[in-house]
Amino acid sequence: MSNYRWTVCALLFFATTVNYLDRQVLSLLHSRLEAEFNWTNSDYANITSAFQLVYAISMLFAGRIVDRLGTKWGYAVALIVWSLGAILHAKAIPVGHGLATMLGFIGITGVSVSVLGFIFSRAVLGFGESGNFPAAIKATAEYFPKKERSLATGIFNSGANVGAVLAPLTVPWIAHTWGWESAFLIIGAVGFLWLIFWFIFYEKPEKQKRLSKAELDYILCDPDQQAIVPSPTTEAAEKVSWVKLLKYRQTWAFSLGKFMTDGVWWFFLFWLPSYLKVQYGMDDTAIMIPLAVLYSMTMIGSVGGGWFPMYFMKKGYAPYDGRMKAMLIIALFPLVVLAAQPLGHISVWIPVILIGIGASAHQAWSANIFTTVSDMFPKKAIGSVIGIGGMAGGLGGVFMSKLGGSLFDHYKALGHTQTGYTIMFTICAVAYIVAWTLMKILVPKYRPINDL
Repeated sequence: MSNYRWTVCALLFFATTVNYLDRQVLSLLHSRLEAEFNWTNSDYANITSAFQLVYAISMLFAGRIVDRLGTKWGYAVALIVWSLGAILHAKAIPVGHGLATMLGFIGITGVSVSVLGFIFSRAVLGFGESGNFPAAIKATAEYFPKKERSLATGIFNSGANVGAVLAPLTVPWIAHTWGWESAFLIIGAVGFLWLIFWFIFYEKPEKQKRLSKAELDYILCDPDQQAIVPSPTTEAAEKVSWVKLLKYRQTWAFSLGKFMTDGVWWFFLFWLPSYLKVQYGMDDTAIMIPLAVLYSMTMIGSVGGGWFPMYFMKKGYAPYDGRMKAMLIIALFPLVVLAAQPLGHISVWIPVILIGIGASAHQAWSANIFTTVSDMFPKKAIGSVIGIGGMAGGLGGVFMSKLGGSLFDHYKALGHTQTGYTIMFTICAVAYIVAWTLMKILVPKYRPINDL
């Protein structure tokens, strides 16, 4: 049997790496931009929230668009849009001037040009990046049987960690050498290289000439898989409405799980560079190694988390039940983040390691929560359900960013911003236990959807 499905997994891995490289540039340049444009924490929170809000809303439609265009073209369009959005950050000031002029015509004045420009650029980036995970999960469902999907999801999802590691190793140096605009331009252009390989190597399994018949049969080995290639008319007739999907507890379980936990990852991604500056006076190239170490740890969680439920499945658990058992254990690890601030006075490496464990657990959790959708829903609905849950996760991210920005400005005025981080780390630590409990209440046992 051939193993071409892992080539597809590699493509998804590199796309996710690019995805996270693009979204993390701003957080690594926060201190530099804050000093240049005199931003407050709330200004920065508004900019990051613009990305998350547009990302959240777009996720609802991204899944539908991917289902409509198909995985190949849906993924390609998403990458083109988000790469252009990443590059647009380099021109945020001219864009901001244009937007300020337009707002002036309708009587709105006094808005920061830099904030306007970066909000618009982040919105374009968020709109494009919303297509990454619906397309990647759909490709995984197309190319992998259920028993391998969490592992494949964990592997491609580890691209987020690789992107998070590469970003602090490259972005501060590029900005220091050539200026902050160059960081956005260079990193944003990387996605177009991936696009070439995507068009060369990706095609639906039924049309993929590089796939052996034995591997295709293996991919379609699940009882609910259909080996017959659907026609365009059949696919159109099988479109599932959002209203119908929202009637299922499984949709709400996935969405609540995403809402409760995605914001934790967003918070770490966007605010950790600022945390290192506020609490330890680390800035610019000084944050490169601590952040690289922290995000390197998350790769273990992503791949290990994808493998973990297979242990329970081999013992006879149904895919969903094995996954939920694994997710309960994973949900306990972020509790170590509670000790980050109390022990942080010893060394900067204490919170770096503890937060790294929490972030690693998030990636393990993420690899599994995504796969619960393909466990329970037919392929034709996967993209749409991922979109609904992704929107919920994005809204959770907006909540965490706005809450963090408000807390940090409040406690900064009182002279101890560190208290704001203590509160935020506490929320991050307990979020997974709460999320797992809610998911288990909604779907206590494995219940696949067979009536769509």
